[in-house]
Amino acid sequence: MSEHSPLDVPEGDPFGPHNLPYGVFSTPAGTNPRVGVRYGASVLDTAAVATALGSPYTALLAAPTLAPLMAAGRPVWQAVRAEVTAWLTDPAHRAAVEPHLHELDRVALHMPFEVGDYVDFYSSEHHAANVGRIFRPGEEPLTPNWKHLPIGYHGRSGTIIPAGTPVVRPAGQRKRAADDPVPGPAFGPSIRLDIEAEVGFVIGVPSRMGTPVPRTAFRDHVFGVCLVNDWSARDVQLWEQRPLGPHQAKSFATSIDTWITPLDALEAARVAPPERTHPLLPYLDDTGADAPDDGYDLRLEVRINGERVSRPPFAAMYWTAAQQLAHMTVNGASVRTGDLYASGTVSGPEPDQVGSLLELTKGKGPWLEDGDTVAIDGWAPGPNGVRIALGGVVAQVKPTGWTPPQR
Repeated sequence: MSEHSPLDVPEGDPFGPHNLPYGVFSTPAGTNPRVGVRYGASVLDTAAVATALGSPYTALLAAPTLAPLMAAGRPVWQAVRAEVTAWLTDPAHRAAVEPHLHELDRVALHMPFEVGDYVDFYSSEHHAANVGRIFRPGEEPLTPNWKHLPIGYHGRSGTIIPAGTPVVRPAGQRKRAADDPVPGPAFGPSIRLDIEAEVGFVIGVPSRMGTPVPRTAFRDHVFGVCLVNDWSARDVQLWEQRPLGPHQAKSFATSIDTWITPLDALEAARVAPPERTHPLLPYLDDTGADAPDDGYDLRLEVRINGERVSRPPFAAMYWTAAQQLAHMTVNGASVRTGDLYASGTVSGPEPDQVGSLLELTKGKGPWLEDGDTVAIDGWAPGPNGVRIALGGVVAQVKPTGWTPPQR
């Protein structure tokens, strides 16, 4: 046995056999993008191994995006995951698998799927209350509807970008200072650029228009999760968000992880959501004795220029991903393969558990500067005490007018 084989991942590695997130990669040799699985510090070329071993899922794994696999449905997801696990752990497959493991830093990672629709929610009670106290001092921090439905809005899928892509500081209108004698709004680069640490959920199996997806069917439709940074221009947002919702303050860029963690990897991280303080309508009600644990114990970490500034706990989210899916389809709206919906900013009850600079600084700043690099990482408890890493989403802020290279 080779001492330095990439198959010899140390026991307890957060990207070990209990994890196996999916992505899309290519190699420097100019090969076409195809599906890969992260294993330790390597990427497994699943299409090559599937071909070598005669897998019935070769066509799905040779695709240039995850979409065909995502659309195939949960029985196929589980079967493919079982095959990949066997390839990486069964000594009988060692000779066939080892040549198709590529060092992570020697491959290019791509957008793992084409995003269809994008919905962003507002589902952390701690975040919503913190924002309410900042923007509506002296009033109830939560709006009257907040405990009755998961509030959300439709974002712009065309500006969802893979981790590592620079983010250009947006320009827009903003309210002038009270002592500014110039009438009307100011225009220019945002001076209150912020982050929002979130978790995204990727739709695999579509639904039919006019047929709501019940909360209990969440795991039949959602392929997996990824980390999200929903960048926000707070000065633009403050001026434009009355009376409607976010528009240019959010639509300029949303960064997502290039690794999609399958739900089955997070089975040990399932937890009960926070206690419900208001009666819920039947399609959202998860308080019954036989209700599943729809929450997830995900631990996020936010770093700016390498310094940790926050550690948001996803288990504290009031509204679950299952409730969010049920709510956004209850009116008859359908979901499609590749649709993405995000949790909203993840914040906990402690000062160092908030998912935005808006909360961290009570709205006073400092805000992000040009050249700052923001990284959001995360992990979840796995079986037998191992950690399941959630990849990571990182990007650097570039000045207004900077043009990123074309992909």
